[in-house]
Amino acid sequence: MTASQSRRPGLTERLLDVHNLKVHFQVSDRTIRAVDGVDFHVRPAECVGIVGESGSGKSTLVRAVSRLMPNLRINELSGDLRFEGRHILEMSERDLRALRRSHGFSMIFQDPLGYLNPTHRVGRQIAEALSPQGKGRPDGQRVHSLLQEVGFSDPKSVAHSFPHELSGGMRQRVMIAIALASDPKLLFADEPTTALDATVQLQVLQTLYRIHKERNMAVVIITHDLGVVAELCDRVYVMQTGKVVETADTVDLFERPKHSYSARLIELSAHRVDFRSAAP
Repeated sequence: MTASQSRRPGLTERLLDVHNLKVHFQVSDRTIRAVDGVDFHVRPAECVGIVGESGSGKSTLVRAVSRLMPNLRINELSGDLRFEGRHILEMSERDLRALRRSHGFSMIFQDPLGYLNPTHRVGRQIAEALSPQGKGRPDGQRVHSLLQEVGFSDPKSVAHSFPHELSGGMRQRVMIAIALASDPKLLFADEPTTALDATVQLQVLQTLYRIHKERNMAVVIITHDLGVVAELCDRVYVMQTGKVVETADTVDLFERPKHSYSARLIELSAHRVDFRSAAP
């Protein structure tokens, strides 16, 4: 445990606890072991990185945990997955929706245009995601508050916009606002800056870091970019071909990688984005 972690309350507990997770797909006559016996956990208020190259299984891992699986034939989905002690794989769809809608977990996807409804204004889409407990104020006021939280100076104008009228970075901020609408205890961010240019990436990462700190909310970042991990995460899981090959505190991983694959990823990392000191 790092010094920064030891100062945080509740980190001896596990908000999310996953043991021996397996996700196997059937593709034609082949079985794809996308996730093959993975253990990992997330503590309250912790930021955890899951890194690996494309095809390593990192996105499938978090989709299995949140039960938002791709439209593929599943040969096996098994393991002990618990959120605050509740067995995720055993939950009914009704209970799972309730968990996603209020104080459970949310996800930010890497392709906002693929998940935002092009025919609905942004404000309506955020309002639809509000948790029941978050509706003490009028929807419009709460929507504007969320848009301000993710960095919009003119939330009323953004709320009235359609997704295609916004830039890529603005759409990603809207996705963050939607994810925050349920007041989650755990936020998954799946390659949240992949399609953005470097300047906008920095802005979005600053926003995520600030919200993580202000809300004292656990965050799991799925990325191939070790520069993001270096500046944002407390701990890191390194995945290769469906397995976790190394887990470590972030500083230890960069200074003393134990697995050759981890060392290679570090060598391939072209930059470290030092946004913490610049974060608003």
